[in-house]
Amino acid sequence: MTDAGGAPGAPDPRPRPQFGEYATPEEQRARIKQPDAALVYEPAPVVESAAAAAAPAVPAPARAGTAAAPRPRAIDRIVTFALLAYGLVNVVSSFPALVDFSAYAQTMFDLLGVDATLSDPAAGRPWGIAAAIVLAVGWLLTAAVSWMSMRRGRLSFWIPIVGGVVFTFASAMLMLVPLANDPAVWQALVDSIR
Repeated sequence: MTDAGGAPGAPDPRPRPQFGEYATPEEQRARIKQPDAALVYEPAPVVESAAAAAAPAVPAPARAGTAAAPRPRAIDRIVTFALLAYGLVNVVSSFPALVDFSAYAQTMFDLLGVDATLSDPAAGRPWGIAAAIVLAVGWLLTAAVSWMSMRRGRLSFWIPIVGGVVFTFASAMLMLVPLANDPAVWQALVDSIR
């Protein structure tokens, strides 16, 4: 071997290699053919009892880091489909109320205990249609995301809950816009507070 300066016969200042990092390809091939006896691992022989030999083989559980097929979650699927069905019933049953804005406004006034009438009942109809469309598209998106999540074997019951809250809130905000912009409604609200 030569040292870092290249003088033959001088000691090498580098640490002694442990894993063959300084070995030539020929030395590596020779080492691979004849492994060190201290590094060879030979497992201890397995002694099976008669009962263990007669028992059927049970597959070992998957180790961490190995790819295992996702297990189906039956309860999660049932709950997810039930929530999606409930949401669909709510969306379909909301359509008539959302499209007939004057009846919706009168129901709101009755709930609030306010004696009010809309200045322009026809102005709220486009907002009601927009709210119905938001609910329908929201349900379709929620169903699609839920389906994709279930196909991947993930927990999915929470997706219809979150989708229902988000799209119902968005629809309600659309329905409040014409009520908030109507001066007759504001005057009735102020009069009911006094």
